Amino acid sequence: MIDISVSNLVKEFEVGTKILDGLTFQVDTGERVGLLGPNGCGKTTLLRILTGVMDYDEGEVMIAPGKRMGLISQIPVYPAGYTVEDVLATAFEPLRKMEEELARLTREMASGTDPALMSRYDKLTAAYETAGGYEIDTRINKVCNGLSIPQAMREQLFDSLSGGEKTRVNLARLILEDTDILLLDEPNSALDFDNTGLLFRRVRELVETGERTALIVLHDPALALRWCRRLLLLDGGRLVDDVATEGMGAEALQAVLRQL
Repeated sequence: MIDISVSNLVKEFEVGTKILDGLTFQVDTGERVGLLGPNGCGKTTLLRILTGVMDYDEGEVMIAPGKRMGLISQIPVYPAGYTVEDVLATAFEPLRKMEEELARLTREMASGTDPALMSRYDKLTAAYETAGGYEIDTRINKVCNGLSIPQAMREQLFDSLSGGEKTRVNLARLILEDTDILLLDEPNSALDFDNTGLLFRRVRELVETGERTALIVLHDPALALRWCRRLLLLDGGRLVDDVATEGMGAEALQAVLRQL
């Protein structure tokens, strides 16, 4: 199944200056695909277009119906005063709204036995349970344990965290949202060696279990070879090569990159 399809994509920031110039590629379900290319070739612009943050001038962008997409940017931003726990809680906003309505219905039913209210309460309770509303804390604890986010960090202000810690928290939030397609924009830029390995191992596990697809912007060829099964090489706003990493060595990739 195709999760992302991009065809003849064009984006101009100035008339006559195309940051994306006829870009065409696709990403299938369960792939870990790396985006490599020189600065200014349109990698970050592409991710912004895919998430709908930025419009484009020509071409076609298609995301598989029903698939949720999330972006881990270089600098995640949340409202001032948010703790890590607050950030993680944003993954459950629909469930929190259901909780609020259930509480309202409970108050209204206390003053009478309106059949319509009781029917709505029963249906909403069933929907809340199906969506995992009674397992929120368990899900948060499981994801935090997997990404080494201890309770002490969860109580900290998000803005007080290091860049690597923010990246881990943002990935945790996307996992809790059941995001199907993970877009990562240079996620290792603020990470040390150990945290880089932790992040990419978790992404690989998610993809290999068939639960996710990942499109990752990288500059480091060694990381690309280690963590991506396929590489899209961009230059001049176009796709200039599409290579599988299996069996490819660092020298071979460097030779390809030198042509960009």
